[in-house]
Amino acid sequence: MLAALLLFAAVLGVILFFAGRLGGRRGDKWVGYLYLLPVVLMLLVGLVYPGLRTIYESFFDAAGKAFVGVDNYKTIFTSEDQLVVLRNTVFWVVLTPFLATGIGLVYAILVDKSRFESFAKALIFLPMSISFVAASVIWKFMYEYRPDQANVQQIGLINQIIVWLGGKPVQLLIESPLNTFLLIIVMIWIQAGFAMTVLSAAIKAIPDDIVEAARLDGVNAWSMFRKITVPSVRPTIVVVLTTIGIGTLKVFDIVRTMTGGNFKTSVVANEFYSQTFRADNQGLGAALAVLLFILVIPVVAYNIRQVRQSEAR
Repeated sequence: MLAALLLFAAVLGVILFFAGRLGGRRGDKWVGYLYLLPVVLMLLVGLVYPGLRTIYESFFDAAGKAFVGVDNYKTIFTSEDQLVVLRNTVFWVVLTPFLATGIGLVYAILVDKSRFESFAKALIFLPMSISFVAASVIWKFMYEYRPDQANVQQIGLINQIIVWLGGKPVQLLIESPLNTFLLIIVMIWIQAGFAMTVLSAAIKAIPDDIVEAARLDGVNAWSMFRKITVPSVRPTIVVVLTTIGIGTLKVFDIVRTMTGGNFKTSVVANEFYSQTFRADNQGLGAALAVLLFILVIPVVAYNIRQVRQSEAR
């Protein structure tokens, strides 16, 4: 850490030294280049080179020595275990953004201009203030299972409710694909607060004259939601959906903390880690990382496009 700080100070000192000796319009141009140089170098060293290296290693075997072509990519789309990983990833990407955004939107509308709006918003936003690992630990206790024996009390809320209703406790986190949906709930619980906050700001930005005109025309609550609110905040909804989608594609903490990827709950990000650092399969791990990168790119590009369009308006 000390070496990194000294290196940063040295680079900044060199930049300031040369920048102080350049003047005029042409000098200002070179000063801008000098300040951009460290950023470009860090991007090349920390992003571009590792990315290209990962793509290169994805064409080699587990030891990273023998060239195997696209065999690692074939494994991803043909192996039974990897197909389960892809299936789970699809579940995450399809369900999480839409449910989290839908819950956030409905909640934002319900509490808008209510008497306890600030308190109500704080409650749903609280999960955003803790880490994914902490949230996973909380929900792991929620799903906790104890054997159905005399004098054994359930410490998991879900299983305790099942017992109160006359049923028997269930090992929720080992039943596939139920366990995947239970993990998705954790992500929705966290991201709904983010969606609510952003969408609430967009709803408040709707001009009052439009709302008042609709009410004078006798528009009911459902029509107000469908014809006024949703069209007005549509660009924001798209941005929220894509932002949560990007985070969902990269989800790792929840799966690693709650199941470790066992019981058919692994997703691409977790499988990349497992293959690279636990199974010591460098080639397949690199191929999974490349696949994750490819999946994220169009979502990021679409998100940037929507943000620019919303700003242009």
